[in-house]
Amino acid sequence: MEYDVIGIGNAIVDVLARADDAFLIAHALEKGAMTLVEEARSAELYRAMPPGIEMSGGSAANTMAGIASLGGRGAYIGKVRDDQLGDVFRHDIRAAGVDFVTAPLAAGAATARSLIFVTPDAQRTMQTYLGASVELAPHDVPEPLIAAGQITYLEGYLWDRPLAKAAFLRAAELAHAAGRKVALTLSDPFCVQRHRASFLDLVADHVDVLFANEAEITSLYETEDFDRALTRARDCCETLALTRSERGSVVVAGGATRAVAAAPVERVVDTTGAGDLYAAGFLYGLTHGRDLVACGRLGGLCAAEVISHVGARPQAPLAELAAAAGA
Repeated sequence: MEYDVIGIGNAIVDVLARADDAFLIAHALEKGAMTLVEEARSAELYRAMPPGIEMSGGSAANTMAGIASLGGRGAYIGKVRDDQLGDVFRHDIRAAGVDFVTAPLAAGAATARSLIFVTPDAQRTMQTYLGASVELAPHDVPEPLIAAGQITYLEGYLWDRPLAKAAFLRAAELAHAAGRKVALTLSDPFCVQRHRASFLDLVADHVDVLFANEAEITSLYETEDFDRALTRARDCCETLALTRSERGSVVVAGGATRAVAAAPVERVVDTTGAGDLYAAGFLYGLTHGRDLVACGRLGGLCAAEVISHVGARPQAPLAELAAAAGA
């Protein structure tokens, strides 16, 4: 069986709630960032948070759901526990049209969850307990599955634990051995700060397509100037796709730089998943023979859909939106 994209990442169930800045300050939360927490801290914040909505998440999993909504064929590799939230995750990703066959943990850490506080300015502040997700191991990465995907897409958040790193490297090596491509998203500027040196090595040695937003790429190259970071990143891999919120995106490949305008959004409700869905549109376009500008436009269209409502996965069929927009 052939796949467009194989996604690998933290299998997480999101709990989203609206909160104001006063709540963030009272609980010492870093606004707009993803912070890793232990199980006890997660339970404490869950008790304090306003009423929330539970839905499956995880950065790469959101991307895979977007690719399926566009009509693409994808599979996902990620670790859950055989508990209630694990059942929720398995059901949701399969219902979205993504193949998911990773065996769950029978004991140990619970399924990962991310508490997401959405403020009135549509920013999201995430407190994430990684739980079972970081137990992903090299044996969870099957060679036939990786060889069957045009692109293997890696989520930078998973780079936090040695076992998961080994799984990443195995996936990248298997993909290239099969003549396939490897894509990586840097995921979060704080993630980049933790792993800057090893990320630079990973990109140079194993990555063909790199996704990053403005904060992430400037953090990677330790500069506050986007153009300077772009200049330094230009030759780091085959293709760069850099998102800049309302300023659209910049795509770099073959020595050429192309700016792509953002898709219009009537009202920004929740920015959760914007980068994930941009990657979904871009990867779908790339695996279906679109030129890079068209890939960027499709990514922008998908991002515009997901930020127009609460939640990190599309609510409208993306294939229909793309057809209507001629994307």
